[in-house]
Amino acid sequence: MCGSVGLDAMPSDAAHSDEGGPDAAAAEAPREIELKLLAAPGMLEQIHDAPFIVQHARNKGTVRHLEAVYFDTPDHRLAAHGVSLRVRRSGKRCIQTIKLPPDVSQLSRPEWETPVSGMEPDLSLFPLSDIGDPIAHLAADAIAPVFTTRVRRRTRTIALRNATIELAFDEGTIEVADRQAPINEIELELKAGDIGALYDFGLALLDLAPLQVGRESKAERGYALALGTEPAANRAGPSDLTAEDSVDTAIAKLLSGCHAHMVRNAAAAAHGKAPEGVHQMRVALRRLRTALALLHREVPAPCLKSLSAEAKAIAQALGDARNWDVFLTSTVQGIAAAGLPGFDAEALRAAAEPVRQQSYTAVRAMLAAERTNRFSLSLGQIVARRAWRNAIDSETLNVLTEPVAALAERALSRLHRKALKQGAGFRNLEPEARHGLRLTLKKLRYAAEFFLPLFPDDSHAKAYLKRLAKLQDALGVDNDVTTTDQLLEAIAARSQAPAVHRAIGLMTGWLERDRIEAMKSLTGRWRAFKATEPFWKA
Repeated sequence: MCGSVGLDAMPSDAAHSDEGGPDAAAAEAPREIELKLLAAPGMLEQIHDAPFIVQHARNKGTVRHLEAVYFDTPDHRLAAHGVSLRVRRSGKRCIQTIKLPPDVSQLSRPEWETPVSGMEPDLSLFPLSDIGDPIAHLAADAIAPVFTTRVRRRTRTIALRNATIELAFDEGTIEVADRQAPINEIELELKAGDIGALYDFGLALLDLAPLQVGRESKAERGYALALGTEPAANRAGPSDLTAEDSVDTAIAKLLSGCHAHMVRNAAAAAHGKAPEGVHQMRVALRRLRTALALLHREVPAPCLKSLSAEAKAIAQALGDARNWDVFLTSTVQGIAAAGLPGFDAEALRAAAEPVRQQSYTAVRAMLAAERTNRFSLSLGQIVARRAWRNAIDSETLNVLTEPVAALAERALSRLHRKALKQGAGFRNLEPEARHGLRLTLKKLRYAAEFFLPLFPDDSHAKAYLKRLAKLQDALGVDNDVTTTDQLLEAIAARSQAPAVHRAIGLMTGWLERDRIEAMKSLTGRWRAFKATEPFWKA
């Protein structure tokens, strides 16, 4: 969409959307600030003239037919960097556009637009030194068309108390040779004002129809169609906290980072071909719940508590799919690779795969559910508005102005003490108590990763995290065996095949051996962790 909003148009509370952005030059660039919502075919028509939209619309809207061609190098260098280059025609006018990857908010990205004489890009018209690589040193003859989009766009200008939004209803196709993918989406582009207004309006649209938050751009979808690729899973980025941050700024950074991690993995989780998508989305939700728990203890804002409950419900809906993924791609595969005599891995896989597919049907239903999409928009809204400042007393407001390092030391020390208390008499702990300790150690590890940049002694931190990870992994073997036993019971109830039941018996014995071996090292790893000085006190 044309007409970007510069950063100077944003209120101070929205400025965090640029923290952790691509680079300093890009942070000063013109920016597109946009929220995308996906609709089922035919649904856009019923939303377009809804009373809520008409009430806030400045005009009756315009209709344009847009054709856009996306360009890249033969090795798709731009796509590899998350960069898109397109030329779009609307009537007799052609506009070329470069977009860089979004910042941590996932709504805002650097964007440059300039008129061009035809449907071929002219890179010399862009401020290439500002944009940087890989565009800056790209030869004009090194690029070629990759895919095309054809869209019928209806736009209306929405005037709100604190913002002006361009509301666009897009229907059309993404085209590559003889292949097509449909486009049915709503784009909300901030033209002026408060970025929180995008979330406000998006939440209001959810009241009108079962929309989904769009996690992939048209460019990303086009490349997937052209190259036959699957949505990629993404690990959490490094913490961007600094010693100069206040608690208030740290809350915004931590929640934004967890939200971005979740959003970046939703498409891969729904696709279901690569197990890492569901895994990383679960990790994102666990990290978010850890952050919310430690923050709510310091800043008991109601919005933080409600977010935690929703995050837990969504994470639980991902659990079955993750368990079956681990079972099929790790546990069964590992035993097969070990050459266990008589173990029929293929029979076991055939019996388990239908259940795994059922679990992914549930994942897709959860991701499409109104509750999940409302949660994602609400989380973004809370960060944009820093809503935790509301409904807290003056003493807690003072906590928000403290340096984040003080909160970090309190939170880490609290979790460390809890782990030591739960691990007392470690050798004699019951399985349920070991499981509780494992969960506390996982939270401690996430918290340590959040606050790591605040503590300069890297060697102490690495030693602490290394021993924490080893202990957590050893405890995880115990938990994985228990989970696998439950999955094997489910398979046994579904299949009468002798090969399957024989494989279940062999696998049960193998896993019990693994549990015994892991238990031998547990006490030593607990002692090593217990003896390690916390890096935040070093």
